[in-house]
Amino acid sequence: MMLSLRQAIVKRVEGKNAEELREVIEDSIRGDEKALPGLGVLFEFIWENTSPETRDELVQNLMKGLPEAPAATS
Repeated sequence: MMLSLRQAIVKRVEGKNAEELREVIEDSIRGDEKALPGLGVLFEFIWENTSPETRDELVQNLMKGLPEAPAATS
């Protein structure tokens, strides 16, 4: 049976407690870039299960964390 990436990520984290999920996230951030698509799958679950207000807060936090684009010069 061939699992999709999404299914494999879900299988990896199902049944984990909050501390274990935090470890998976932090390990993925610190690890090789190959793990980053898995964070996208986890973020999808977060996004789909949050209120519009929390989504706005997540977007604001993302904007704070991104580097600013260089100012355009004329």
